[in-house]
Amino acid sequence: MIQVLFVHGMGRSPLSAWPLLRQLRKQGIKTSTFSYFVSSQSSEMIQFRLAKRIRDIANQGEYVLIGHSLGGVLIRSALANMDDKVRLPERLFLLGSPVRTSRLAMFFQRYWLFRLLTKDCGKLLATSERMQAIPASHCPTTAIVGVKGINGKNSPFKSELNDGVVSLSEVSADWVTEQIQLPVMHSFLPSSRQVSNLIIKKLGLLS
Repeated sequence: MIQVLFVHGMGRSPLSAWPLLRQLRKQGIKTSTFSYFVSSQSSEMIQFRLAKRIRDIANQGEYVLIGHSLGGVLIRSALANMDDKVRLPERLFLLGSPVRTSRLAMFFQRYWLFRLLTKDCGKLLATSERMQAIPASHCPTTAIVGVKGINGKNSPFKSELNDGVVSLSEVSADWVTEQIQLPVMHSFLPSSRQVSNLIIKKLGLLS
């Protein structure tokens, strides 16, 4: 039986994907989640724990990873730092997950409250060198991106498509196997029925 591990975004919890995981379980898929706290754990500490969790799942057979926002960044970091003998996931789903510096993270780094709440993970998203140091995914990767964000002169994204938190360019890379755009806001990607239906279809569970 294929397993699915979900990793939530910054400031969220595993509960953010409850609708998605519920739909997957209805299809007979075993699901699990990985939790972390950016206010008390460095990105390195989180990645170490996540890598161990992925290794344990990989030893059990076929598996799929789903990462929302920062969760996708942490997954890619964890996979890059694991032994080559560890089985790769059948597919990686990135939900609104940046693959380069986040302009909003860069903007909010000037505020002490953001730095206090997000600590090292906030710095990671705002630092070009650190984001570029995370290598490309070496497994089939589907990027599901929202494009329902607001545009205009008052928008930090101007005329660029975005989901309210990250722009299209921030979630795009040539190593991504496929990119699918949906009219969904960033925070609602894990709970969107459109997203869950798409993932189920990609897993070959729907005709």
